[in-house]
Amino acid sequence: MTLSFFDQFMSPVFLGIPLITIALILPCLIFPTPTPRWLNNRLLALQSWFINQFTSQLFLPLSPGAHKWAVMFTSLMLFLISLNLLGLLPYTFTPTTQLSLNMGFAVPLWLATVIIGMRNQPTIALGHLLPEGTPTPLIPVLIIIETISLFIRPLALGVRLTANLTAGHLLIQLIATAAFVLTPLMPTVALLTATLLFLLTLLEIAVAMIQAYVFVLLLSLYLQENV
Repeated sequence: MTLSFFDQFMSPVFLGIPLITIALILPCLIFPTPTPRWLNNRLLALQSWFINQFTSQLFLPLSPGAHKWAVMFTSLMLFLISLNLLGLLPYTFTPTTQLSLNMGFAVPLWLATVIIGMRNQPTIALGHLLPEGTPTPLIPVLIIIETISLFIRPLALGVRLTANLTAGHLLIQLIATAAFVLTPLMPTVALLTATLLFLLTLLEIAVAMIQAYVFVLLLSLYLQENV
């Protein structure tokens, strides 16, 4: 029983083909493409409104030099939201519960922000490793601590997204199993458990969207430090 709870996080394989590739391609297929018509349909209008609102809110506190990242961050946000929400459907696989995939997103983008900072303003980028007014005896220790905290950032990005989604999926499966087992024994308790499961599912939908937003938001803050 314990092992079966974690089987949902194993990457499925069919005829030797890892199905995670299909799961990664699917979000690109479900989004409607813009049409040359002057008046779009409701779905395209809603999609355009969401993208405009997200982009304006995300890049409002950032300097104009960071606005060239708008397309990448918006695409990453939509991609992560799609993967997280599709993973909540029954009999589906959530790629973002894999730490390797999340680190594959986090490390290159974090490294790009660090390289941009070292190339454009190396003095300011290195100055982040030593706060102003630090006593002389503490300088070596603080440099080591700040360097470690800098390299922990991509790990924190990937682990945060993985842990939140994994915990949510495990809770849903545990409560669903409890409701299924209690149905013939105690129908009233099973009904309450099913109600709790419904509320938890709504919470997980919110968590799926919030975690995708937090992932991109933290990347934008890292970018702002180096632009």
